[in-house]
Amino acid sequence: MQKQAIFQSKLLPYALVAPQLAIVLIFFYWPAVQAVIQSFLLQDAFGLSTSFVWFENYVELLSDPAYFETIVRTFFFSFAIAASSLSVALLLAVMADKPMRGGAVYRTLLIWPYAVAPPVVGVLWVFMLHPSLGVLSRYLRAAGIEWNPLLDGNQAATLVILAAAWKQISYNFLFFLAGLASIPKSVLEAAAIDGARPMRRFWTVTFPLLSPTIFFLLVVNIVYAFFDTFGIIDTMTRGGPGKSTETLVYKVYNDGLIGGNLGSSAAQSVILMVMVIVLTGIQFRFVERKVTY
Repeated sequence: MQKQAIFQSKLLPYALVAPQLAIVLIFFYWPAVQAVIQSFLLQDAFGLSTSFVWFENYVELLSDPAYFETIVRTFFFSFAIAASSLSVALLLAVMADKPMRGGAVYRTLLIWPYAVAPPVVGVLWVFMLHPSLGVLSRYLRAAGIEWNPLLDGNQAATLVILAAAWKQISYNFLFFLAGLASIPKSVLEAAAIDGARPMRRFWTVTFPLLSPTIFFLLVVNIVYAFFDTFGIIDTMTRGGPGKSTETLVYKVYNDGLIGGNLGSSAAQSVILMVMVIVLTGIQFRFVERKVTY
């Protein structure tokens, strides 16, 4: 017999939900509505004069080749960060799932980096790979590699991808570890009895059973790469050199707060929101078909 919660007052359930609804409305929906309204306006940097320009901000953006370069760069960053962080986290989780001495300490150390804030991650990686002060830069120069992300755009992009992926590995590792723990050992033992080697057991048994976790983390990592890498980029490269590390979310900040073009910045934020919604919808529409529940 299923138990049901009974409230003494009809208003009590709404009162319990009201704080969460207020937070969502004030900090999520209200700014989104304001961004949509601002995207149809042309305003000076001091906010003294405002004019309604309809879709002029969107037309100007979509006719700018530099904006499409930023879109391509953002998708490349997102794919590289998601692919690298998911693959490394899965490898570490498979290794940590095996019985070993000190396994609890090993798993705890791998989870710790998730507690580090993105700007702090950027500072740490700058200290390690700064062209003149970095500890790891010395080994790169000793190996004959001319490492200078302050001047080389490709090296700066590599540095940002490494830092952003490292930040997300611990989050992915935690979910992969939980997913591996939920796989029945009897299934793996049956595959071993049938003669399947470890690598074949992983790809034919473990990986398909992890597909719900992989799909969830794929969506989360794409959203992370689109939005949460702002702090890393701002502390490491500020979008440079030559805008080689400027993504869509950083361009919104750079054009709006630094450049004072509030209408264009709002239009960019709306386009970015629509892109993420469409991309998530495509993932649910096509990628989820291959998920085994």
